[in-house]
Amino acid sequence: MANTIRILGIDPGLRKTGWGVIAVDGARLSWVAHGVVAPAETLPFSERLLTLFDGIMAVIEAHRPDEAAIEETFMTANGSSTLKLGHARAAGMLAPAKAGLSVAEYAAKEVKKAVVGTGGADKSQVAFMIARLLPTAGSPTADAADALAVAIAHAHARTARNRLGRVA
Repeated sequence: MANTIRILGIDPGLRKTGWGVIAVDGARLSWVAHGVVAPAETLPFSERLLTLFDGIMAVIEAHRPDEAAIEETFMTANGSSTLKLGHARAAGMLAPAKAGLSVAEYAAKEVKKAVVGTGGADKSQVAFMIARLLPTAGSPTADAADALAVAIAHAHARTARNRLGRVA
């Protein structure tokens, strides 16, 4: 497993930010760890963001990923909610960047297509496929399953890029 790469997937949220770490060796995917960073809702906004940042930094220190990937922010009808989600996403992006990791970004539809086969999949379909693709992960929460899906989407994308690089 000398060519094994660890990928940290992040599903950003202000209430709960899911994270998942997988190992990739060629086409073989294996589960390493997953969880959720959930700041207390009573904290001031800036401290909630700091909790997210510190939580992702702790994951990076514990699991030593080589690369990171994060889900892009989706637009909601409520501009204020979208902006707050963007802040949470920024906290999730800054932690791996500070650790020197590259951070890839994927749209939710792209993540769902990579894991389920269709960009219109719902959370239960994503969780079902995570259980099939990473059986040792057990039954992660929806946020952690989404983060593992982001990591898998990145694994597929990097494999495709590597193949294209060899052909060109």
